[in-house]
Amino acid sequence: MEFITKTLSGFTAMSHWEYIAVVLSIAYLLLAIKESLWCWPAAFFSTLIYTIMYWNGALLMESLLNFYYMYMAVFGWVVWRKGKANNNNLSISSWSMERHALLIILTSIAATGIGYFMTNYTHADFAYLDSFTTCFAVVTTYLVAKKILENWLYWIVIDAASMYLYYEKGYYPTLALFVFYTIMAGWGFKTWYEEYEQSQAKPLAQL
Repeated sequence: MEFITKTLSGFTAMSHWEYIAVVLSIAYLLLAIKESLWCWPAAFFSTLIYTIMYWNGALLMESLLNFYYMYMAVFGWVVWRKGKANNNNLSISSWSMERHALLIILTSIAATGIGYFMTNYTHADFAYLDSFTTCFAVVTTYLVAKKILENWLYWIVIDAASMYLYYEKGYYPTLALFVFYTIMAGWGFKTWYEEYEQSQAKPLAQL
């Protein structure tokens, strides 16, 4: 009950800009699942708002992450639009377990180093958790732009970890949004996998 009360209070206290960011974030997710090119403009403007909000809240890595999202929104638009312009839409693809293992190891090393720096040389809160969610979100956003199937599995973990961060910072409406994100990421994986399976004729166990 306390969480629900704080969440409702948070929604009441939200500025109109944060409401816009939430709506655009949901639009981005739904459009991305549908592989719509227009997910990227929605991503650009929502992350612009969040970049400012997180900076003001001393979540420095989250702020930098959203700044990166703005760049990736442009990159994703260019990549997906190029495919449509050439009548050769970018297809969903899958990476091997070995490739993902290497990605996880390298990203974890980078996140640990950044977390150490942020802990000792900045005023960042929850520096290590913030760094891990940020670093993995950086690489996962690239996977989205390249339409790598497993990006949704990464997002499930990242979004679930982010929930604790937002709860501790009192960003209850954003926490509610990330609960929705986590559920929708599962749906996104199911939707993309079904399309991938049709095109590749591979069972899930062979991915």
